[in-house]
Amino acid sequence: MNTSPPAVHRSASVGFAAKADRYVRGRPDYPDEIVQWLQSRLGLMDGKVALDLGAGTGKFTAYLLRTGARIIAIEPVLQMREQLRRAYPGVDAREGTATSIPVPNSSVDAIICAQAFHWFATRDALAEICRVLKPGGKLGLIWNMRDETVDWVAKLTEIIAPYEGDTPRFAKGTWKLAFPFDGLSALREDHFGHEHAGSPEDVIIERVRSISFIAALPADDEAKVVGQLRGLIASTPALMAKDIVSMPYTTAAFWAEKIA
Repeated sequence: MNTSPPAVHRSASVGFAAKADRYVRGRPDYPDEIVQWLQSRLGLMDGKVALDLGAGTGKFTAYLLRTGARIIAIEPVLQMREQLRRAYPGVDAREGTATSIPVPNSSVDAIICAQAFHWFATRDALAEICRVLKPGGKLGLIWNMRDETVDWVAKLTEIIAPYEGDTPRFAKGTWKLAFPFDGLSALREDHFGHEHAGSPEDVIIERVRSISFIAALPADDEAKVVGQLRGLIASTPALMAKDIVSMPYTTAAFWAEKIA
């Protein structure tokens, strides 16, 4: 096991630590089909052990629990881990990182990274993932992506994009450079469409404020972003004066099998 000090990007360590409660309120759920996907693609069921790597506040942990598998959640940010433990006191939540996973060799049936793999998409992380997977074990990589074919969603992205800097993101695609990887099969992929419905405050304002690089901004810059978002809501017919709005999403779900 790699025992070097944990390496967590500043956007994650600062943003998620400071605003973990916003992550709970603002982040969308996942489509119900993802539970069947976990069972059919990753083989999760009673008697299996799944490791939720980069588990955050437990947003995806809830779906893993529905498979019947035993869950181990790994999260390096204390404030996020505390939120997870409060929400799911029966889950074994541990401190760790993708290059230092605190479980024995060949001990888990599946590792799932939901909204997380882009933070640690390195060959060292994949080597550690392969270390703890059982032979034939599965790796699942899952992301919710805003549907930017919708005009106002594209405008939302334009508001926040200037602040992302070097923050790792799924949309940048650099996470794919870690593949192919000896010991893992080729990645395969499924997609599911869904919506996040709720108040504009939760679905838009809190969702954006939960983004790592926005949450890490100085207060004045964050207030500027929020002001622009409120302006977007006020000027968009699909959003203005609405108690409930919907943010369209696509969930991308990738999986690979340990083959060596």
